[in-house]
Amino acid sequence: MKTIKLSMAQALLRFLDNQYISVDGTETKFVKGVMGIFGHGNVTGIGEALERSPGSLAFIQGKNEQGMAHAAMAFAKQSGRKQIFACTSSIGPGALNMVTAAGTATVNRIPLLLLPGDNFACRQPDPVLQQLEHPGDYTISAVDAFKPVSRYWDRIVRPEQLMTAALSAMRVLTDPAETGAVTLALPQDVQAEIYDYPESFFAKRVHLIDRRPPATQTIKRAAALLSGKRKPLLIAGGGVHYSEATEALAAFVESFRIPVAETQAGKSALPWNHPLNMGGVGVTGTLAANKLAKEADVIIGVGTRYSDFTTSSKSAFEHDEVQFININISGFDAVKQNGLAVTSDAKEALTALQQALAELNYASGYDAGELASLKAEWDREVQQLYTAEHEAGLSQTRALGVINESLPPSAVIVAAAGSLPGDLHRLWRPLEPKTYHMEYGFSCMGYEVSGAFGAALADRGREVYAVVGDGSYLMLHSELVTSLQEGVKMTVLLFDNSGFQCIHNLQRGHGSDGFGNEFRYRNPLDGQLTGSYMPIDFAAQARSLGACAYTVHTAQQLHEALRQARAETVSTLIEIKVVPGTNTSGYESWWRVDVPAVSESPKVEAAHRRMAEETGKAKKL
Repeated sequence: MKTIKLSMAQALLRFLDNQYISVDGTETKFVKGVMGIFGHGNVTGIGEALERSPGSLAFIQGKNEQGMAHAAMAFAKQSGRKQIFACTSSIGPGALNMVTAAGTATVNRIPLLLLPGDNFACRQPDPVLQQLEHPGDYTISAVDAFKPVSRYWDRIVRPEQLMTAALSAMRVLTDPAETGAVTLALPQDVQAEIYDYPESFFAKRVHLIDRRPPATQTIKRAAALLSGKRKPLLIAGGGVHYSEATEALAAFVESFRIPVAETQAGKSALPWNHPLNMGGVGVTGTLAANKLAKEADVIIGVGTRYSDFTTSSKSAFEHDEVQFININISGFDAVKQNGLAVTSDAKEALTALQQALAELNYASGYDAGELASLKAEWDREVQQLYTAEHEAGLSQTRALGVINESLPPSAVIVAAAGSLPGDLHRLWRPLEPKTYHMEYGFSCMGYEVSGAFGAALADRGREVYAVVGDGSYLMLHSELVTSLQEGVKMTVLLFDNSGFQCIHNLQRGHGSDGFGNEFRYRNPLDGQLTGSYMPIDFAAQARSLGACAYTVHTAQQLHEALRQARAETVSTLIEIKVVPGTNTSGYESWWRVDVPAVSESPKVEAAHRRMAEETGKAKKL
């Protein structure tokens, strides 16, 4: 058996450089490169390997470990989970900065390979700088924090362990049902240790991602269930995109006149103006979709995990005899809502179910006029919100209207947290698939700028826009600098409403007068944060980093800034001053947020009674 003498880190990179996936006969190199920030825990191990023997792997220098991991996640998401960047960090705080991103990837079912440095396996110099010592269990290190947020976790304490660990990592990363964050903890001394690795370990590996067909009997059961239902509603989740099932979805619903509602991850599965697309569903859903959800006697969930925002905390579906058919590649998600589980690739299942229903001559009980009327009513509402002027200045919905009108259909928007995801889910009008890039599984503040960089890196033929509030931007915008360094242009649309206004609104809707969520100076009279708003110049800050920047206060200024930003050759930030509290809400939905039963405020106690009443109505299973 031929062997190659390499350090463990060198062997890891050589292995990663030879991994490929094959989907529907198309082969793609799986690992594009490595994003990293070096420290004493990885600079002389993986760092040396990247410097001297990277193969074809690209290296991108991150500016914040969480930021670069979010960028890697967004790259994988925009690539349809067909290509990834690995992320490496030092030990201690550098590693722990990636834990949030690991949780974000796992919740959203996105492949993310994390390679944090770890304590010395030999323990000779312990405790080293940044080492976490646990007096009751010396085997625990900071990297153990990744265990609950990883789909696979391993610590490589001997160089030969790399082989089984690397193969296990690839199994999870390339599995559409099991994928998420994969963490390989790399002790800094082991990274440099030498081993005679068999040449076969480095042979080109093509991981076949076969479409899982549905069981024939399961399709028959699903068709039989549907055949007795007159008011079906299909909920399109992110699995529609990952399965590349948008055409199959359209063919299915058009065959039987089944209206479609979209989750945040599923939005853009159908063009907004498709006659059967009723828009977002649930807490941030449209009036049309939420009305249909209340009346539906069967829900066909395709690639959705049924988060509480999708189900309005299990209150969205009010029909006494509503049943669920769940098409999902993940058995874990397919059984939710006590549904009939169709554990299958979405495209395969939709095609098979369409054929089975056609044989039964199935048609929904809706007539075209009923659905057209609901859709037209909502379209008028969107148009009103997009065009209405606000006496105090530029409203958030008006600004979104200008942006939606100005961007080309192929442009990608990236968002994650605050009030913007709600408005975008309800109001945004995408025409092409994969142009609506929303991280709402974790709703992780700070994802937006990093995610826009990752999406732009993956999809260089499209314009990419981060749609972000000032609160999220302040939390994390480090990879704006990386985009400038790499020459990967993106545009940041920063909505400045002077605080965490989404949570400020949530507070006030549940009995609070508003506390601690606006960016105000401390008031010496009452000792609280009730002074005047802080005047932050985000455009000036962006210019100081090397980006182009504009500040706008009106719809006309925004329209002009968008035009100019498209002509810029480097990443650009548009600071949009919007009136606080001018986002959308409601539309026959409810979200469970528990409120104390006892308070000094009668408003809080009243909110508790309302919460208890609504909770009593919601489904328990």
